Amino acid sequence: MIYTPGRARYRSGVPIVSLAGSPLAPTRRPIDVFVRDFHADAPDLPLLILHGGWGYEFYPFAPQIDALAERRVIAPDRTGYGKSSRITALPPRFHLAAAAEHEATLDALGIERCAIWGHSDGAVIALLMALRRPARVAGVIVEAVHLDRGKPRSRQFFTDMLEAPERFGPRVTARLAADHGDPDWRAVLHAGGRAWLDIAATPDDDFYDHRLGELACPVLAIHGVDDPRTEPGELDRLAREAPNARVRWIAGAGHAPHSERAASAEVTAVGASFLRGL
Repeated sequence: MIYTPGRARYRSGVPIVSLAGSPLAPTRRPIDVFVRDFHADAPDLPLLILHGGWGYEFYPFAPQIDALAERRVIAPDRTGYGKSSRITALPPRFHLAAAAEHEATLDALGIERCAIWGHSDGAVIALLMALRRPARVAGVIVEAVHLDRGKPRSRQFFTDMLEAPERFGPRVTARLAADHGDPDWRAVLHAGGRAWLDIAATPDDDFYDHRLGELACPVLAIHGVDDPRTEPGELDRLAREAPNARVRWIAGAGHAPHSERAASAEVTAVGASFLRGL
């Protein structure tokens, strides 16, 4: 059954949106999408939060959500992550498939227009959503966004995700297991590592079909100066090709400034100011 507003199922007080299907899992019917839903009755423009490749709970947005009490905040687990339906591999062009899934989730929740805050893979998905449905997206925050596909400095990182995820250490793996379950966390990293190695094998392709110049909404790129997943000059392309985009560098921050103790307050203030200006 396709979810319709007012008929959600709940698990531990959190709605489960049932979709007829998803391009992230083309052979599976139906798909259950676990959705965190905050400030449901808030009057301002809703915000959709899109997690990165390790899932929402590894880099949670709690300080930002607390600071944005004036707006509804939706934070789903993509298919394959957290408490949503399981998959063992990501399809080719999985960012585009995820964009379509998030659009279906918004339809199911009755949200016609929103802002988006995407982190890492979620940032790529956010830009794709803004290009696919420009009337639906009022503004986009992209944090630790990816522009280059080759990622030579991250090849070993992706290989470890695929072949030896235990190398990330017990603290990291325990957090992943708490979000995705044990042993499912290994499948999450395996799928992400395999997908990114495939992406890096075709570096001349473009995530955005060379359409960044068509972005109609305001775009704020938040990026840690010390992000290890960023190639030299990568953010210059966003500033050069997207006239509505501005880049805010966060000193001393890495791949997830919103959840890093030294950077979280600055990121929260910058993000909230951008969203309130839409």
